[in-house]
Amino acid sequence: MKKVILLLILLFPFKNVYAENNLIFFLESAFEKNPKLNAERKNLESIKQNINISRSEYLPSLTITGSQSSIESFNRTDNAGSKLNDINLNSETKSISIDQKIFQGFKGYNNLKKSQIEVERASFELKKVEQEILFNSLSAFYDLVFKLKSKDFNLANVDLFERQVESDKARLQKGEITLSDLAQSESSLAGANAQLITAETDLINSKTIFKKITRVTPPEDLTIIENISLKLPKSLPEALITSKRNNPILLVAKMDTLIAEKDFNIEKAKLAPSASINYTKSENQEFSSAIDEVDEESLKATLKWPIIQGGKNYSSIKQSKLIKQKKQLLFNEVQNQVNSNTTNAWSNYQSSKSVLSATQSQLKAAEIANEGITLEYDSSNTRTTLELIQSRSLLLNARISNAKAERDFMISQFNLLDQIGKLDLNSLKR
Repeated sequence: MKKVILLLILLFPFKNVYAENNLIFFLESAFEKNPKLNAERKNLESIKQNINISRSEYLPSLTITGSQSSIESFNRTDNAGSKLNDINLNSETKSISIDQKIFQGFKGYNNLKKSQIEVERASFELKKVEQEILFNSLSAFYDLVFKLKSKDFNLANVDLFERQVESDKARLQKGEITLSDLAQSESSLAGANAQLITAETDLINSKTIFKKITRVTPPEDLTIIENISLKLPKSLPEALITSKRNNPILLVAKMDTLIAEKDFNIEKAKLAPSASINYTKSENQEFSSAIDEVDEESLKATLKWPIIQGGKNYSSIKQSKLIKQKKQLLFNEVQNQVNSNTTNAWSNYQSSKSVLSATQSQLKAAEIANEGITLEYDSSNTRTTLELIQSRSLLLNARISNAKAERDFMISQFNLLDQIGKLDLNSLKR
């Protein structure tokens, strides 16, 4: 039993470290803590209440009223000038009133439909922000991975040049190389240190951006990178069709046109006749000096038909019609922009895939070349110091280029998913 407990204690820290270096952990943190995303969630919940507000137009309204008054009449005289007795009247009134709208020219119907469309629009706005936060978090994560690799590559390069300088000093004493060869090595070491400083500065900036987006302090080492299975479109036409159906920016613009259409219908409904019914029941105590109690019931039907309101109603209809046309034009423009962005994302994805393949071949060739030149330089004088420095420089550049291509390839895939409206946290977890 003790062995089992000890094993759990030993395993727990490693499991925790794994979780805190896991990509999904960072994405979930951004989803949970990002203020812009949380604000959009609250906005959706508040807009959902519009549906209940619109539905209330169909339901009767109930009003209960109560009042109490005290009236004292004194110095009363009749027409002949004779004095009358003073009167104290303490009256009390209770009433209940029920109003029911029967017809409003379809204004209530259009208000309800508009509220439902507004909820859909808010959900698409939320999806847009979710994709934005996801894309920014993924970009920050893979950029941080790249900057960590770049720093490690430059650090290893500095270490190699430090050893080379020490080796060249010994070889100079033996007469195997010249003073200019040593100077070349020392110059390369200084350049490597400068590149390392730049890489470390870039890493600090990347960590700052990472923390700002994910709300998590970035770890010192990201060695755990998952192979995420992404479901990407197989062709540009497929990507365009998917983006037309799912791109949240396009869907928001479409909802705007539908909302403008409902606003137009609401304004037209204001010119239509409306009908309502009111039922009131009241109880009055000490109604007057002559009447003690009175109970009343009334049922009233009202029909209204606004004909002229100084031209305000007709101007409102014209204004809403123009806004409707404006939203339709903006929707067409957004549609063209989404098509353009999707095409660019697809091209960038294809290009980054080719670049990654090319840098992999470049890195493999640079490693083989550097290994051969290093062996020849260490074993004989067939290779010069300059050739060795150049081969190491090419290898460093190949490593950095390959790491950058890996980052760009992953980001290009996420960008394509973002454009077609398929960048989703749950799909990344699978």
